[in-house]
Amino acid sequence: MDIIELLKSAFLGVVEGITEWLPISSTGHLILVEEFVKLNVTKEFWNMFQVVIQLGAILAVCVLFFHDLNPFSPSKGKEGRRNTWKLWGKIVLGCIPAAAVGIPLDDFMEEHLYSSVVVAGALIVYGIAFIVIETWRANKRRRMIESGELVVGRPAGSHFAAPAKADDEDANTDFGSITTLEDLSWKTALGIGCFQVLSLIPGTSRSGSTIIGGLLLGCTRTVASKFTFFLAVPVMFGASALKLVKYLFMDGGTFGANEAAIMGVGCITAFVVSLIAIRWLMGFVRRHDFKGFGVYRIVLGILVLAYFLVLRPMGIL
Repeated sequence: MDIIELLKSAFLGVVEGITEWLPISSTGHLILVEEFVKLNVTKEFWNMFQVVIQLGAILAVCVLFFHDLNPFSPSKGKEGRRNTWKLWGKIVLGCIPAAAVGIPLDDFMEEHLYSSVVVAGALIVYGIAFIVIETWRANKRRRMIESGELVVGRPAGSHFAAPAKADDEDANTDFGSITTLEDLSWKTALGIGCFQVLSLIPGTSRSGSTIIGGLLLGCTRTVASKFTFFLAVPVMFGASALKLVKYLFMDGGTFGANEAAIMGVGCITAFVVSLIAIRWLMGFVRRHDFKGFGVYRIVLGILVLAYFLVLRPMGIL
């Protein structure tokens, strides 16, 4: 068993754990990281590894939000259990559009869309989208305050975050007409699910596309982020299962001791780092907007283009 390969896998787990939940595209980062940190594995295993490593990340959501997602929690009354089942219904409904498009087109997208140009383009386009949407939200909030339609106070949000000051008029404060998951209608859940279809394009970011959808449909950043995490549970479990089946039964792949160790280390690292990343993001979105992520995406997209279209062809890096 090669310790260097395990260290590489751990590093990739760190990248996955951070970038899977922040709206900055895990694919965009992995395509760059792969250029400098290459696992000594087959191409088929690597294609499978990039998806299945997400299992570690998604388990972090199950742990952190176990109470929210568990309809059998003894601390929930009849109404609480009913609301949890409704939440799961909305999660499943939100996953249908991506499943309907992604499953039949999986091989096509893997063959034609997994390129540096596509990833860079998606990074830049959605980076601009974050900046435009947050600017629009800030202007809307300012107009609502001036008209008396919005009274500044503590926004609804995550128990992970510190309370907001009642007199804080920072334009970045979390606000929206949908302030709790119970307020999220079936129609809105389906709408966010339709935005999730956009994430099938590499570089878009699954969390990025669904958060943008949630913001445009009236969710607070907190609700948009939490529902994004919850949508990931069936989507990522399903995607991982699909890749495993394809690898084992269609590509003729095998799991030896080395492959199992590499996968295990990557998943465990992604799980631990995801716990930290999710808690940080839930606190961050209460007090800040997503413009910073938008700028980061644009810069990363430019770097991807510069590396793959200029520096690498010239042999500079």
